[in-house]
Amino acid sequence: MLDYDRITLAAGRCGKIPAKKEDVTLRIISGKNKGKVIKAVPGMKTRPTSDKVKEAVFHKIGPYFDGGAVLDLYAGTGNLGLEALSRGCDSAVFIDKSAAALKTIKQNIHSCSWQDCTEVYKNEAGRALTQLGNRKIKFDLIFLDPPYAHQQIENIVEKISAANLLNLHGMVVCEHQKNIEFPEKIDGLYKKSEDHYGDTAVTIYTTDGETGRSLPDA
Repeated sequence: MLDYDRITLAAGRCGKIPAKKEDVTLRIISGKNKGKVIKAVPGMKTRPTSDKVKEAVFHKIGPYFDGGAVLDLYAGTGNLGLEALSRGCDSAVFIDKSAAALKTIKQNIHSCSWQDCTEVYKNEAGRALTQLGNRKIKFDLIFLDPPYAHQQIENIVEKISAANLLNLHGMVVCEHQKNIEFPEKIDGLYKKSEDHYGDTAVTIYTTDGETGRSLPDA
């Protein structure tokens, strides 16, 4: 185990002091579980959705809900799905292929007391969508926040449409790098908006063809 203080002292003599890695603190922003701190995935290499982006997204799509079913694909910590439950959604399905992520999601679900209305599965995103389609499950909100280095959002949105996973007026919320632009229509889904928050962009697809006004860059 490395001793940070010794490293700092030695590096200081050479004029180079390494920066400490900051812990990621995640919390539920609003609703029933407002202020609840949720665990991050140990050794997490991916960046979770920041509070700033999360608040802007939920202000746009809600901010609160009178029921509804949520799918949190590439769930990581379960951050987005748990926020949706806190704000009034009835149920959520969490999908991730990482065992460490699944363990963390289950811990966060227990901490927020949502065990009775959630399902957690270890699976690859595309395979999970096929299985959910076979079960004839439909969602009102689907969150896509894959690691930036492995994004296949357009392909996944197409699979969501083909599997008929969205209820009428349902939305797919996609977080991605701002230099990536998606088409106005993917299969049977229409781009509702695209908003930029620093280096992050959020594109929303919906089942109807009405487009919404995008927020200015934050």
